[in-house]
Amino acid sequence: MRHFHYLPADVLDDLFYLKPIPFSRTSSRDLLAFALGATLYMPGTRDQISNDVLSGKYLKGKHEGLTSMAICLEDSIGDHEVEHAEENTVRQLQTIKAAIESGAFPSDLLPIIFIRVREAEQMTRMLAALGSARELLCGFIFPKFSPSNGHHFFESLVEGNKAYSLSLYGMPILESYEIIYKEHRMETLVSIKEILDSYHPLVLNVRIGATDFSGLFGIRRSSDTTIYDISVIRDCITDIINMFGRSSKEYVISGPVWEYFSGSKRIMKPQIRQSPFQQAFGRTGLEIRTEMINRFEDALIHEILMDKTNGLVGKTVIHPSHIKVVHSLNVVTHEEYLDAKSILDSLEGAGGVFKSAYSNKMNEVKPHTNWARKVLLKSSIYGVLHEQQSFIDLLNTEHSEQSLAGNFR
Repeated sequence: MRHFHYLPADVLDDLFYLKPIPFSRTSSRDLLAFALGATLYMPGTRDQISNDVLSGKYLKGKHEGLTSMAICLEDSIGDHEVEHAEENTVRQLQTIKAAIESGAFPSDLLPIIFIRVREAEQMTRMLAALGSARELLCGFIFPKFSPSNGHHFFESLVEGNKAYSLSLYGMPILESYEIIYKEHRMETLVSIKEILDSYHPLVLNVRIGATDFSGLFGIRRSSDTTIYDISVIRDCITDIINMFGRSSKEYVISGPVWEYFSGSKRIMKPQIRQSPFQQAFGRTGLEIRTEMINRFEDALIHEILMDKTNGLVGKTVIHPSHIKVVHSLNVVTHEEYLDAKSILDSLEGAGGVFKSAYSNKMNEVKPHTNWARKVLLKSSIYGVLHEQQSFIDLLNTEHSEQSLAGNFR
């Protein structure tokens, strides 16, 4: 698997100064944690999961650009559907496994797959039921993670890995009332941090359940606003970053879900300018911009930029149209790459402060080192754009019309 795998080789050459590298569920934890990108959630009752994967829709079509997915057995299905969702998930993954074993589908094109379970016992039950198809998984997502259930989730994961000789990861979702209610928050976050630290090699991402947080207050962000505009959620995200984003023992924190994917009447002005789109593609660029605005992706872009500014990497998505936007905005710019490389190259030298290669800022070696390390890691996963290119160039759907799966093998 590789980001922007749907683009033809000549387009990749035109757009990228450094092209994205391949990755898989067996890649190193540090690389994989940054590589998930837009993780598409789908209900476990969906009977087209295997068809979506085996037909190559994420290579060209509705799910184009998909690199990671989560099959959900929790809030996306009704309580009365749990048994059916479990059986269907097993059936879908076994179908994919059979196609790989028969040679009908190449394993190196498989997206990174997770299952979101309701409780630890369900994870144990699913591992047993999946048979050899359990080998397709990268891990499990633990909803409403708290001090009361955290150890149980990870102990069950450890037992499953040992029983079946697997190396599965866990991804806790922070979304319970103990975390958002201020009087409980810091004590709860400290307790959760202690749990995660004790299982650190098994924790791939820390995820934020902003929808559940909002529901506890009976509020919901509009299509014109970001999650950071809801002050009570913003303050909680700040504390989560403070606790889990510290460089001393850091976790990759993923951005919360964006809920909108089609348009209605707007109140606020669009949040993306015309000129960058027009300069990139002329009239076609303006059409791309209009389509994005109609899907409320201008506010999504704003939220992703806020995610990045606050150190969050990747995002939960619930609609395929969000995938390209998330991945495009995570590509490293040529300027960022040169800054990061020069900072890390200076570690063995005199250090200090020096002017950037673009002559528009000062780079200070010691305080910018951790930032530079992350940028170079992202540059290998998402690639580095040529100096004259921007994320807009990656959104032009015409680029992928001639794409073939063989372009990235």
